[in-house]
Amino acid sequence: MTNSALLVMDVQKGIVDRVPDLDPDYTPRLARAVAAARTAGVPVVHVVIGFRRGHPETRSSQVFSALPDGAFTDDDPGAVIHPDVAPRPGESVVTKKRVSAFAGSDLDLVLRGGGIDRLVLTGLATSGVVLSTLRQAADLDFRLTVLSDGCGDADAEVHRVLTEKVFPRQAEVTTVDAWISELG
Repeated sequence: MTNSALLVMDVQKGIVDRVPDLDPDYTPRLARAVAAARTAGVPVVHVVIGFRRGHPETRSSQVFSALPDGAFTDDDPGAVIHPDVAPRPGESVVTKKRVSAFAGSDLDLVLRGGGIDRLVLTGLATSGVVLSTLRQAADLDFRLTVLSDGCGDADAEVHRVLTEKVFPRQAEVTTVDAWISELG
């Protein structure tokens, strides 16, 4: 798995806090995946949503233009990556401007520069960043794995349909523990 990278997407304090009924074991479980990746030498890439003060990037976006002033800026404590999966020195943190991890970011350059051709996707929300990133990554010819319990969504049924019916068409879908055992 030397050509793989683990993407931890939108696991920011403000997003984790806003997902109702999020499994309380979600961030500790994701932290196990991050620790296993680090031990195995698999790069961990953190993807965050972030905007400039005043949100000039959001004015044309139906989704993001409704954000309160100051949300997901450098001054917003909710924009910080959740401490359970916080980046270590030297790990890439990529800031995106839309739903997909590739939109408005330099993620593709970071991955190609590292010789990465397989992505292991995790994050919040399954129906947001995970779905959009999976679709775009597939079009960019990345091989894909989704850690089903490394993703979460406000709608459990949408999460189930995506991980059981939609994602398997373009990705291997597995669990955090199964993926960790493959690294071993």
